[in-house]
Amino acid sequence: MRRTIISKFILISSLLLISSGLFAHDRIGRLGIGMSNQLKNDLPAISFKIQNSKSTAIGGLATIDTDENNGGWGAGFKLYRNIFKEPQLNFYSGILAAVINEKQGADSSKTGFQFDLTMGSEFSFTGLSSIGFSFEFGVSFNKINDFRIQTVGDSFLVAAAHFYL
Repeated sequence: MRRTIISKFILISSLLLISSGLFAHDRIGRLGIGMSNQLKNDLPAISFKIQNSKSTAIGGLATIDTDENNGGWGAGFKLYRNIFKEPQLNFYSGILAAVINEKQGADSSKTGFQFDLTMGSEFSFTGLSSIGFSFEFGVSFNKINDFRIQTVGDSFLVAAAHFYL
């Protein structure tokens, strides 16, 4: 009886240890390409993210709109630091530094900056491990016309959606 209980315990423990590794997403070295709408000039951007190690990732975003009245451009660099990891989710802190431009009519445009300090999460669904959806919250320091300090709360429709190659 005791032998049966010990063998069942070992079997169940082994299955739990093996199966937890099967659900974890290892994105180290993988390039994620997608979209983001985090820049304060409200232009959708192409973004990328590369996981350097278990604890850090780098990213960037770029946008351009040649409309004479409402166009502009922007480019930024992002640094991510993972706080903890779950099988389908990474919780992280992030820093965004960007240069942004916004056209204000046919004859004028303003160039400024954006610096964000955020926390967020990237998650994926079972069976869709190559697609990551992010949401973020925090604070933004930005200037196009006037210097502003704003709270940030970006859903996964705004923060980012990446497809990992």
